Amino acid sequence: MKIAVSSCLLGHNVRFDGSNKRNDRIINMLKNHEIIPICPEQYSGFSIPHDPLEIKDGKVYTINGIDVSDILINGSNDLLNRITDCDFVILKSKSPTCGYMKIYDGSFTDTLIDGNGIFAQMCVNKKIKIFTENDLDLLEEILLDK
Repeated sequence: MKIAVSSCLLGHNVRFDGSNKRNDRIINMLKNHEIIPICPEQYSGFSIPHDPLEIKDGKVYTINGIDVSDILINGSNDLLNRITDCDFVILKSKSPTCGYMKIYDGSFTDTLIDGNGIFAQMCVNKKIKIFTENDLDLLEEILLDK
């Protein structure tokens, strides 16, 4: 299977603060599959590190109040066009680009709300199946069936 995975989950230091969220369980589960590392923020041209981002009222803002929505939408759309042949994606939860089902509310106070990040919503719109690091038991069952 061909699977796009958030680069930070693969151990790449691409998060806003220059860190990663390496998940060895994901890496081990996918060792016999083709992995396509993705990071919509990096693909959109954001430097590493960069100011934290959150979504408020459908727009993405830096912690300093700068609207970066168009930059992320354009970059995420381009990235999406590069992964349309993937069987599914594994995205980092809560991210303003990759978050699925829950994202931060835009107040930069660690408050979660229902919603999707910019890239995750584009995947939903294209009917691309999304998993996060919180869905690994289900993902493991699916991979065992293949």
